Amino acid sequence: MRIFSLLIPVLLWATVGTAQPVQSYNIQQGDILFQDLDCGAPCDAIEKVTEGVAGMDFSHCGIVVDIGGQLKVVEAYGKVQAVSIDDFLNRSKDANGQPKVVIGRLKEGQKALAEKGASISKSYLGKGYDKAFAMGDDTYYCSELVYECFKTANNNRTFFPLNTMTFKDPETGNYMPFWIDYYKELGMPIPEGEKGINPGAISRNSALEIIRISRQ
Repeated sequence: MRIFSLLIPVLLWATVGTAQPVQSYNIQQGDILFQDLDCGAPCDAIEKVTEGVAGMDFSHCGIVVDIGGQLKVVEAYGKVQAVSIDDFLNRSKDANGQPKVVIGRLKEGQKALAEKGASISKSYLGKGYDKAFAMGDDTYYCSELVYECFKTANNNRTFFPLNTMTFKDPETGNYMPFWIDYYKELGMPIPEGEKGINPGAISRNSALEIIRISRQ
């Protein structure tokens, strides 16, 4: 099985479940939703080399935005697209049937910036997915999309800082076999040490309040 066929289509898979009405969840426009996806080896590899707030694991994130009077999530997920909150929440659930998602909400005084970042995300709809996790081209991975939207909203000043990327197992210090195979398939070297961003790093940013998904 080719690595691309493992990573991208698997990330498009959604767990079948009973959707809860979006109105029953404490979600607002401008929120960033952080998700622990259950997509096997790709998600495990992402979560292994990144760290989320309070030790939580995140392999995906998206921005909540009002589109046509309905709250949706704009995300880089196969491509940059807008999906219903119900579809987003029902992709992965814990043993109790609850969405494996938390809300990142900008703290007091930043609501206007959050809503501006959300609105900007609509201009990225239809853009391609960044398979190489490389900054600076016209394709986007999930956290790169969040980074760019909030940077633009912040008068083109970085809001969520970039990090030094690593693809090494923190326990052994060696490259994870998944990433070796993945970048071999791409025909490019592993971008170890280059600048990038991931859902976990954004979730740890002090500008955010982390809120558990709950029914109102």
